[in-house]
Amino acid sequence: MATLAEMAVEVLQTSDGREKTRVSKRNAEIWFEARDAGEPIAIGHATPPDHPARPEQPELLSPRDVPKRKPGSPAGRIALLHAVAHIELNAVDLHWDIIARFTDTEMPIGFYDDWVKSAAEESKHFNLICDCLEQMGSYYGALPAHAGMWRAASDTAEDFLGRLAVVPMVLEARGLDVTPNMIATFEKAKATDAVEALKIIYAEEVGHVAYGSKWFNFLCGRDNKDPKDVFHTLVRHYFKGALKPPFNEEKRADAGLPPDFYWPLADQMGIDVSSI
Repeated sequence: MATLAEMAVEVLQTSDGREKTRVSKRNAEIWFEARDAGEPIAIGHATPPDHPARPEQPELLSPRDVPKRKPGSPAGRIALLHAVAHIELNAVDLHWDIIARFTDTEMPIGFYDDWVKSAAEESKHFNLICDCLEQMGSYYGALPAHAGMWRAASDTAEDFLGRLAVVPMVLEARGLDVTPNMIATFEKAKATDAVEALKIIYAEEVGHVAYGSKWFNFLCGRDNKDPKDVFHTLVRHYFKGALKPPFNEEKRADAGLPPDFYWPLADQMGIDVSSI
């Protein structure tokens, strides 16, 4: 039986998006079935790749070279969904990577439950959006994209707390801010399937941000560190620019992110969903 870390690396080494998410969901099912049977899979150790395997398309460009999205037109809505699919595929890899990369840090079994569950949900999200793209006459890979989310993973490859701060608590939290407007855009266009897919993503991403906050606070507490101060230090270290309001304070609070975590950074840092 493969260890969980080896199962994570298997996902990271799978290039095709649909196949990657199939392997991701299968491995999540294996993990939880074993847990339910009282025969938990060992966490183990494995060496994740520096960069996950990717399909030949989409072409990855510098963020400044990716065409701007104008969601008022059908082509613009396709471009917006394509960007969401790209984010979701990156998220699949990010969640399996955090499982495999930091096994030298002893964590409760609940940590692994949370991230395996998140990875399976991100896999579902990717496929939901790909289905919408195909219904609209397009597909994932038809448009250029870039690797901004994985750049954050590379920056925090040696920093467990930094990874938790940057990926779920900043990048995924930004998704809570911008998704309601995306839903409204597709509601206006009467794109029912896209609306339903985005609503599922919106609801489940609150949990992903919450997992990041929970385990960030756990690690800080174990080391007797103030989580807010540590968060501010890490975000200032790993990002340049300014966090951009408006913030979805209600959903951020649901995810365990109080305003005094992010508002003090709003004038100093900048993360735009278009750069993810």
